[in-house]
Amino acid sequence: MNVTTEMTAVVDHGKNRNVPIFGWRRELAEAITDPRELLAALGLPSSLAEPAERASRTFSLRVTRSFLSRMRHGDPDDPLLRQVLPVGEELLESPGFVADPLQENSARRASQLLHKYQGRALIVTTEACAIHCRYCFRREFPYSSGADESGGRWGGALAVIAGDPSIEEVILSGGDPLSLSDARLTQLTDAIAAIPHVRRIRVHTRQPIVLPSRVDAGLLAWLKSIRLPVVMVLHVNHPNEIDEDVRDTCSALRSAGVTLLNQSVLLRGVNDAVETLHQLSCALGDAGVMPYYLHLPDRVRGTAHFDVDEGEARGLVAALAARLSGYLVPRLVREIPGAVSKVPVT
Repeated sequence: MNVTTEMTAVVDHGKNRNVPIFGWRRELAEAITDPRELLAALGLPSSLAEPAERASRTFSLRVTRSFLSRMRHGDPDDPLLRQVLPVGEELLESPGFVADPLQENSARRASQLLHKYQGRALIVTTEACAIHCRYCFRREFPYSSGADESGGRWGGALAVIAGDPSIEEVILSGGDPLSLSDARLTQLTDAIAAIPHVRRIRVHTRQPIVLPSRVDAGLLAWLKSIRLPVVMVLHVNHPNEIDEDVRDTCSALRSAGVTLLNQSVLLRGVNDAVETLHQLSCALGDAGVMPYYLHLPDRVRGTAHFDVDEGEARGLVAALAARLSGYLVPRLVREIPGAVSKVPVT
């Protein structure tokens, strides 16, 4: 990735003024990728480094310094750290945990297009992410299959969408679509909006949470330029992920006319407690983000240590429903290959 050292004027979220800061690309390029550097930054024992290095050879470490700043110093069980630190358990074989648990390869209709559900289709825009979540269900996804960065990367996907009037919603996913430049995003959404039967664009992203600087003047201008309604689905798993920068970023996105939803993953040792989920829903609501789904983890190879039993998960959501207004209670779901939608866990 090319990194500019020039100062960039961006929106000071919600304050209607410009401030000079380094651009988001520089912050992204300065993400931590060395387990020993991450451990040293948090004052954690070097004994954690060897298993982290072994696990990161299979799926690399990546974490932004913004996300790092919200972790508790000296706590190896910090719930934000647990989401990004490679651990030895990832190298253990567990029955039922496989490379492609959702059978996404069978849902491909073009090299970068997945069509799982009636009425909507998903474009895999990029493989790049600001952080690498250890429970990622696409940690072994064959992103390079059929990819063409010369300008035809999405040509096949767009052709399929244009030729299928049943597709009314297009989902931008990845990787993280906000890893793309504003110019590339504009090129893509202009092409989507030109398809008459497409009614909505949905963006699945973690960057407003882990890299709030990405939501700058250019990105907000892009969002405002899209003629179709835009829904942005964020990914927050723990209330400690939501700080003042994130709240300001959410405010800026809402001011741009974006509907904000959140999908969480229920993760052992991260958010598998009623009080944590309660605080998360309240923090999301305060930030103007509606809880949408609480996913049981997809059973991808290397993630068994995050798994939560369905019965336990149902109990957590029932307890949450007893404490919160209904609109703040996310729907507990699991994705099952071949199902017509996400499957409620009731």
